[in-house]
Amino acid sequence: MSLIDHPDAKAFILHWGEMGSQWGVNRSVGQIHALLYLSDRALHAEDIVDQLGLARSNVSTALKELQSYGLVRRVHVEGDRRDHFTAETDPWEMLMRISAERKRREIDPTIALLAELSARLAADKSAPPHVRERITRMHEFISTLANWYEQVRVLPKGTLVSLMKLGGKVARFVLPRRKQD
Repeated sequence: MSLIDHPDAKAFILHWGEMGSQWGVNRSVGQIHALLYLSDRALHAEDIVDQLGLARSNVSTALKELQSYGLVRRVHVEGDRRDHFTAETDPWEMLMRISAERKRREIDPTIALLAELSARLAADKSAPPHVRERITRMHEFISTLANWYEQVRVLPKGTLVSLMKLGGKVARFVLPRRKQD
């Protein structure tokens, strides 16, 4: 019995594919990631093709994308010449890898462009002041988020978990205490 034959595994795999399309990746990339995540053994591409009913070329492309994110790695199985694939199973590690790659692909180029625009606008006295101010403010904002991310990403996983569990309660450590009336 393959994983896709179990109704709950199938529901997870199909949903992960749908969520993948919401997150900006191809549906099959999400489904392949989900299948490998749930699998208790490394799978070769033909296993994935057979279980998900996808085209071999689609599987190959999706595996390359998942490897570029560091979510899937190629492994060798003794006695089999084919490449097999396995997924990272630690959700925190997956989050950190996805975050790092999305920052590199999306946020870093945006910061670079905003820095360039801010510098040009600072020297361009003919630019509308509100355009200069808004682009500069956006550059500062996204740069601050990126700096925060760089500081947080190196924290130990236990610290990250504690921070997440604190949620909004973390504000009591940074907001001034109100005086008792």
